[in-house]
Amino acid sequence: MASSASKTLIEILNPAKRIKTLSSPETLIPKSSLSNGGGSPSSLTPEQRSRIEINRSLAKSKRNLKLCAERVDKSKAEGNGYVKLEELLVEETWLEALPGELQKPYAKNLCRFVEREVRGSVPIYPPPSLVFNALNSTPFNQLKVVIIGQDPYHGPGQAMGLSFSVPEGVKVPSSLVNIFKELQKDVGCSIPKHGNLERWAVQGVLLLNTVLTVRNHQANSHAKKGWEPFTDAVIRTISQKKTGIVFLLWGNSAQEKTRLIDESKHHILRAAHPSGLSANRGFFGCRHFSQTNQLLEKIGLSPIDWQL
Repeated sequence: MASSASKTLIEILNPAKRIKTLSSPETLIPKSSLSNGGGSPSSLTPEQRSRIEINRSLAKSKRNLKLCAERVDKSKAEGNGYVKLEELLVEETWLEALPGELQKPYAKNLCRFVEREVRGSVPIYPPPSLVFNALNSTPFNQLKVVIIGQDPYHGPGQAMGLSFSVPEGVKVPSSLVNIFKELQKDVGCSIPKHGNLERWAVQGVLLLNTVLTVRNHQANSHAKKGWEPFTDAVIRTISQKKTGIVFLLWGNSAQEKTRLIDESKHHILRAAHPSGLSANRGFFGCRHFSQTNQLLEKIGLSPIDWQL
């Protein structure tokens, strides 16, 4: 029988199982608000409208993930055993924002490297359909916040293509435990029993690792293979084409990306990394989550609902 972790990953790859109850507004709106001809947008509370919007975004994210999974399955059925990286970035708004990026020479070399790794004997994480999960889950035109991580978790079943996030049923890593502790102190969120951050992603929080793949039990094993130029291009494009984005840079590695961001157009919040080694050196008490929402509301954008 499959473990709870593998079940969760199966659900990620088969989104219809999880969005069935989420894709219907009726499941989110009390019947009383639909009576007497109600149910129009003007009759809904702000909380109901927000939940419906999150619902729609989650459904779109699931459709993107399903498309990726179908492309992987098709490639396997044809005997290829591998689908090209450029075919796994399916969110149209990012394809428009990054025209031809995956066709550049460095990206071609990266694609060849990842293909060799996937065909090798050591497992690679996350699964191919989730490599671009951050971009496929957070459309460029809905982007509000960027949280930068380093590389994916390197244990079986952990990595899901979103920085700091793990599928439901997988033990919450220490860094994420500390993030939840700060959330509780900062904005009063209750600490969830799981570490799946996709609900943040579909609200416009780009959970971007600087390296998007890794070998089993070998942290940073895919560093300096071509991912950094790609994710730098993502950050640079956000800086150039957007305004008012809130960047949360935790730790030295993330803060090195400051050079790619125009601080006259965007907001940068810096703190220590939330890992167990450094959280007490400036992450705890940073209040980045409340500050983020204050900055968003100041420019007329809806705040992030951080509660999972």
